[in-house]
Amino acid sequence: MKASDLGKMVDHLGPTEKMPVFFIGHGSPMNAIEENEFVDGFRRVGETLPKPQAIICISAHWQTEGTMVTAMPRPRTIHDFGGFPRALYEVEYPAPGDPVLALETQRMISGTAVGLDYEWGLDHGAWSVLRHLYPQADVPIIEMSLDYSQPASWHYDLARELAAWRKKGVLIIGSGNMVHNLRMVAWDKMETPGYAFEWAAEAGEKMKQSILHGDHSSLIQWHSRGRAFNLAIPTPEHYLPLLYALALQEKDDSVSFFNDRYLAGSLSMTSVKISGAK
Repeated sequence: MKASDLGKMVDHLGPTEKMPVFFIGHGSPMNAIEENEFVDGFRRVGETLPKPQAIICISAHWQTEGTMVTAMPRPRTIHDFGGFPRALYEVEYPAPGDPVLALETQRMISGTAVGLDYEWGLDHGAWSVLRHLYPQADVPIIEMSLDYSQPASWHYDLARELAAWRKKGVLIIGSGNMVHNLRMVAWDKMETPGYAFEWAAEAGEKMKQSILHGDHSSLIQWHSRGRAFNLAIPTPEHYLPLLYALALQEKDDSVSFFNDRYLAGSLSMTSVKISGAK
């Protein structure tokens, strides 16, 4: 691509009102096809949203060495799970990609080299939720990967470099789960509404208080917050997308929660909406 062509692309998204930012607790891939309270929550939130010009999703399910963004025009729907009903594997979410947005995002970020990826697509951290927010699959989407070699503070700082997109009609979504310990799931309590182990509730409630008070530093330094946090975040990939969302919070933004429930003892579906002042 010629430099002159790239220059023409830089402003392909015009200015808009400031877009909200989300962290979404995506939970089980089955939320893509089931009817439950969490799916209802996704849909209700979707009904309140303006239609973005594009979406950037940071999913727990794409970890790489280095940072990548998807740059293909037609991302495939990735069924990155096993042991689920056939109906789930038949789901397709044929949203377009946005190669230009990928290229502009690569150029926007100065803190690290960003690679363009042509192989990945949309994993279930993205499409299982987006099919409820935008069921027509008519909004261009790119995914940004999580560099598994970097600490939480690095991810937070990287996310801040995406801030300009909020005023260009880009909806930025972090997708994971704030409390996510699959090894300790109480399968016999899966149908018990709101069931949480003591440590899960302790960590989840402290996370929410830190979010409401704008105390991002303690969330970045989650390793130092004791046993409950270490059980809630045994590995960081489902937690880091929360930091991407929080890093984009501005002083005049409001914060609210939805789908704020525990599940099977060791999981939290709590989701966060960050929106600009009216």
